[in-house]
Amino acid sequence: MDISSKTGIKEITNKYNIYPHKKWGQNFLVDKNILNKIANLSGLTSDDYVIEIGPGLGALTREIASRSKGVLAIEIDPSLQEVLQETLADSNNSRLKMADVLKVNLEQELMDAFKLSKLTTYKVCANIPYNITTPIIFNLLETGPNMEYAILMIQKEVALRIKARPGNKEYGLLTVMIQYYAEVEYLMDVSRNCFFPRPEVDSAVIKITPHNPNKFKLKNEAGFKSLVRKAFQMRRKTMLNICSAEFGMEKEKIKRYLDILGIDCNKRPENLTIHNFISIAENWPAAGGEF
Repeated sequence: MDISSKTGIKEITNKYNIYPHKKWGQNFLVDKNILNKIANLSGLTSDDYVIEIGPGLGALTREIASRSKGVLAIEIDPSLQEVLQETLADSNNSRLKMADVLKVNLEQELMDAFKLSKLTTYKVCANIPYNITTPIIFNLLETGPNMEYAILMIQKEVALRIKARPGNKEYGLLTVMIQYYAEVEYLMDVSRNCFFPRPEVDSAVIKITPHNPNKFKLKNEAGFKSLVRKAFQMRRKTMLNICSAEFGMEKEKIKRYLDILGIDCNKRPENLTIHNFISIAENWPAAGGEF
């Protein structure tokens, strides 16, 4: 049964009397060429362990398994358990975990699945649910110190936001925070016509490679994150107003502070680089700076 075709998907979903759930963003790939491209872009070798998030019917899982030492597929939908047990039956190096990816320790689950005494590095390859893209990405970056990189298919609009440059309307909180944790490559577009059911949006495949260790080495990480959140919550305001609200100080002193840093106080947050935000947070007196 070809579960990467519309006919095969209909056949197996009819067999198990299941249907795609919109609440979990289930849209299954029906383009074998795209599946192969994603698996190839993952750069997997026979020494690699891989985590896949949201395997669906298992089409991508099988491609990953054929190229790696082992793949752990994590699926939240209990109605897909029997389906995956069938479709992955021939992939002896695949393991299935029925769980919410945001509620488990991924690295521990990988070690348990393959009885590993320690974990060096692993890779992630997934067509992740679009409704929880951001939480999944930050979960991977903040709780997976051994992740080498992640190849993710996400909504194209979100991919463009992640890769946006200062001055672009797409540039925002997500852009800056992912830059803080990782380097991102935009690998390819994927048409909405490659899925069943056909979604309302196009997709893109990106590669996220964490900074290990974090290259910025901030002394005031909490202050930096707070400032960036405040800035994009008030994105229509100038940095003069934003910093005044964030630091609780009169605007005259904030203007002098930004002038010292060489930052135009009339700029809006979408015009600042990550280095500008870091400079503001790191040099603030509460962070040990001088002002």
